[in-house]
Amino acid sequence: MLKNKLFLDAIWGVVPVYNNAATVCEVALDCRKYLSHILVVDDGSTDTNVEDLFVGTDIVVIKHAVNRGKGVALMTALDHISSQGGTVMLTIDADGQHYPDDIPFFLENLDETSILVGCRDFTVADVPDSSKFGRKFSNFWFRIETGLAASDTQSGFRAYPVKYLQQLALSARSYDWEVEVLVRSAWAGLLVTSIPIRVFYAPKGKRISHFRPFLDNFRLALLHCRLIGRVLLPMPHKQLIPRDKEATQINIQLFKDPRSFFQGLLAEHATPAGLAAAAFVSIFLAVLPLLSVHMLVILYVVSRLHLNKVMALAIQNICMPPFVPVLCAEVGHYVLYRTWITEVSLNVILWQLKDRIWEWLIGSLIVAPLLAAIVAVVVYFVSSRIHKERLPNGI
Repeated sequence: MLKNKLFLDAIWGVVPVYNNAATVCEVALDCRKYLSHILVVDDGSTDTNVEDLFVGTDIVVIKHAVNRGKGVALMTALDHISSQGGTVMLTIDADGQHYPDDIPFFLENLDETSILVGCRDFTVADVPDSSKFGRKFSNFWFRIETGLAASDTQSGFRAYPVKYLQQLALSARSYDWEVEVLVRSAWAGLLVTSIPIRVFYAPKGKRISHFRPFLDNFRLALLHCRLIGRVLLPMPHKQLIPRDKEATQINIQLFKDPRSFFQGLLAEHATPAGLAAAAFVSIFLAVLPLLSVHMLVILYVVSRLHLNKVMALAIQNICMPPFVPVLCAEVGHYVLYRTWITEVSLNVILWQLKDRIWEWLIGSLIVAPLLAAIVAVVVYFVSSRIHKERLPNGI
């Protein structure tokens, strides 16, 4: 364990700040009670001169001339800590939502192969609904991209092993950096471990947040598109820490015990959201004119995305010929010629097969996302209902 190998001098607390003059000083000074080194990265603040707040203290301040994004601020901190021989970077937000008194929980669980992430207690007062939804949404995509469960992938209270963090190829620069670093760390073999922490949210109207809903959510969407694209590539991820072979290979014992094997398949990402995602992917691919290889493509994609294979393979039968292919051909024909196919015969279907396949492709690009979305919504609500009925006392 890292806690037995590191001296406290090797652990650096980092407070990235942008226009949080009212809280940053107290946060940093409270962190100093537990850590020997505190670094404040001023990411172009305009509400105060952050350096002046720490005159007479041993807290280090690095200033960006302009606002460059939280991810860049954390990379600046990482470079500084590495140059000073630090081995752990412990980050905490400057807005006062985290309690520095929870730092000992991180110190007790430090591990050289783990990223520790503080899981915020959302049962407290004044937690914005947007934060609750954002955490669930981010956790869902982390599960899709890594196959691992995480409790709070948006928390800024974390501990990183410096030497491994420096080896990750990170492209994000703003709030999306904190999501990308977890996904790429998991791909590289690091553990992502949750630490329960407290959280404080100021009442509505008094909390300062620099998260821009449209721009930052757009950046997160682009990030997830890139990460999903990488997951679908049939290439292994670079391993910084070799995974346990038993965790990465199929357990042969499952084949010896078919009941256990199928129980494992049924339980795979079987949450309502996970089943809905499997249904969406399956229907989307089943609608496309992937002649003779639908099942293979669906199985490959859902396996790479860690989705429920049983749901995906079962529900794709909705798209079996002739109804869905004919519907796609009709839609494609209309898009191309602004008329509908009114004659359905062997001559139209077989002798004009070349034209029909082109129309099928065009139509499928319209029908696939619509039908997949409809089926996914139905699966989500049906599975949610079943899930609630199976819980004790309906909880």
